[in-house]
Amino acid sequence: MNKFLKLSSLLIIFLVAACSSDDDNEANPGHVLVSAINIQGNDIIDGKTTTLRANILPENAANKGIDWSISDKKIADISDAGVLNPKDNGEVTVTATAQDGSGVSSSILIKISGVNHGTILQAENMLLWQRNNGGWPKEPHNDFSGYNREQTDAEISAALNGKSKTDTTIDNDHTVGEIRALLDAYQVTFNPAYLEAAENGLNYLFEAQYDNGGWPQYYPDKSGYRHQITFNDNAMVNVMNFMWDISKGENDTGNFEDSYKEKAFNAFNKGIEVILKTQITVNGTKTAWCAQHDDITLLPATARSYELPSISGSESVGIARTLMLVESPSSEVKAAVKAAIEWFEDAKLYDIDTKKTADDVIVVDAPGNIIWARFYDLETNIPFFCGRDGIKKSTLAEIERERRTGYAWYGTWPKNIIGSEYTNWKNKHGI
Repeated sequence: MNKFLKLSSLLIIFLVAACSSDDDNEANPGHVLVSAINIQGNDIIDGKTTTLRANILPENAANKGIDWSISDKKIADISDAGVLNPKDNGEVTVTATAQDGSGVSSSILIKISGVNHGTILQAENMLLWQRNNGGWPKEPHNDFSGYNREQTDAEISAALNGKSKTDTTIDNDHTVGEIRALLDAYQVTFNPAYLEAAENGLNYLFEAQYDNGGWPQYYPDKSGYRHQITFNDNAMVNVMNFMWDISKGENDTGNFEDSYKEKAFNAFNKGIEVILKTQITVNGTKTAWCAQHDDITLLPATARSYELPSISGSESVGIARTLMLVESPSSEVKAAVKAAIEWFEDAKLYDIDTKKTADDVIVVDAPGNIIWARFYDLETNIPFFCGRDGIKKSTLAEIERERRTGYAWYGTWPKNIIGSEYTNWKNKHGI
């Protein structure tokens, strides 16, 4: 009798639980997961976009959202809405994956033909001048404007005959500038030659980085001062900002292979390490940076005869901004930024400005004005000026007119970073 009652009780509990479960499923359709995805789409024969459709089963699946992915983004890309945009002729496998955690996915092979690539004159000229190692020279198109016109026969001959030269550089935004322009051109034309050239340029930048994290002005040519870690004219900062963009897939860099993201992120972090190591300490206090540092000792170094070891009121701004990109800054990064901002404050020059005349640049009184000098003495923190004789002068008027007018000796470079930029950065990181 007792055994019968126990069995009856268990049966009742089981039936109640089963009914409750059925009631829950009816009341909470969120329990229904995707069981199958059927993709509908056709091959592309005219090089134009097409929209793929995904039928989700069962009909009452709670979450019918899907993620689209593609096997080769050099051949095509696909939007969140399933719009397939061809870039080149070939085949791609498109996959739709359920977002509900069921793990269900489905794929379809799409053949693409009829894609005709356009060309852009600027990009074609950049292909012409790219060296075999992937980088670009500074001449003959130092200001980039020469890329925007047809090249002369002499220029074409020089470019083709100079393919094996090692005059490749990051000076004056070269190599990074050409890569960015090629990525822009690729975004418009999907010409694979532009993306391939950009990737070759990126690989050059990876190769040029020193083990300590710095980039030289030129690579592989290390003659003269070209081997130094070069912050001058934001050379290294431009490279690091580019690496940051790649790591985030921003500014058209998403067209690179995904494997480049991690490489770029690691290169950026190595750059941060050497920035921290090169920050100049004076009497136990961290200040800012020199325009160039020795690639071995990391000490401030001389470049051109009028670019002596110093603390830079110009280049240090870009370096500090690069440190401020770090998403989870360490205490060391925070201290480095704080020290740089404090140095910018200490380095202010009051009540003067520069004035351009017909053939000269002079310093004039300007009550209430604040500017900074390009170079500050490493020991005294007093601005100095230097002509081609390599001798320090205390005033701009003491150097030759050619250097007075041909170089940026004063500027307002730190103005914004010591204001809202620094305030926003501190608020972001709870400082």
